[in-house]
Amino acid sequence: MPYKQFDRRRLNLRPLEERIHDVRQAIRKGVDEEIQWQNDPKYDLLAEAILNAKKKRATVLMMYGAHVIRTGNSLYMIEMMKRGLITHFATNGAGAIHDFELAMIGATCESVARYISEGQFGLWTETGLLNDAVNEGVKDGLGFGEAVGRFIWEHKFPNREKSVLAMGYHLGVPCTVHIGIGNDITNEHPNCDGAAIGEASYRDFLIYTESVTGLETGVFLNFGSAVTGPEVYLKALAMARNVAHQEGKRITGFTTAVFDFLPIESEDFEEAPPKTDPRYYFRPWKTILSRTVADGGRSCYICGDHSVTVPNLAARAIKLDREQTGR
Repeated sequence: MPYKQFDRRRLNLRPLEERIHDVRQAIRKGVDEEIQWQNDPKYDLLAEAILNAKKKRATVLMMYGAHVIRTGNSLYMIEMMKRGLITHFATNGAGAIHDFELAMIGATCESVARYISEGQFGLWTETGLLNDAVNEGVKDGLGFGEAVGRFIWEHKFPNREKSVLAMGYHLGVPCTVHIGIGNDITNEHPNCDGAAIGEASYRDFLIYTESVTGLETGVFLNFGSAVTGPEVYLKALAMARNVAHQEGKRITGFTTAVFDFLPIESEDFEEAPPKTDPRYYFRPWKTILSRTVADGGRSCYICGDHSVTVPNLAARAIKLDREQTGR
């Protein structure tokens, strides 16, 4: 006999206007505003690697966690998208939700402590429209990110031109979303279709993997995604290398970078920490900085808040691109 399942029809969803938002208008004015400069030569190294990848038409893939969006970096990311400096953006379900809410109402985030006590955490009517976007998109053969981006763009959300997913859809740049069932507040909603979100996100994984096939001489950036980022990248790279090896090709000569909050004093990432070291379980180190570039790539780590690190990298890459293109 099948086990008893929770009846979502019993849920009480409330309108977003009743929610106390922790973040409002988390979008900077533009890429030329004053930023908090961080003097680290690795930024220049990465900017040069990005420009070199652009010249060679190699993949530059930026994987990011939700904090990157809610700290106001979307316009930097969109400008790099427009200039061809980033050829693929990838995030988790929370990253898509923050993007969606900011595009729709200019606010996002809620107090988990407050609303979990009330049994209201995540249960806001308008946020559930994201499920409608995926349900509609999957019928048209779209992946998760493109479906959500299309919904934001075609429904003319007020901040659609500040949405990474919407601008990716508008400009034809892949933006993929890599979900875990039960991880996201939209999974709580009665209109969540597990088959649809699974199919849509798996399509995104295959789109992502296709981008990884072009990573030779390219760049992989991971901003604040401690599990989804390294794990999706690892499997996609295995698939891409499997096919490359059959064709007598290599995907080894590329640059990886991790941006996160964990202080790491070492600059030698050739080997991951031993299992007796708690840092071994920080997946970005062993996967992105060490194991996957062991055959000829290079890696670097930058510690800092994403409200600082994203603008610092973007500003340098955009400056170099302006110098080379004259625009």
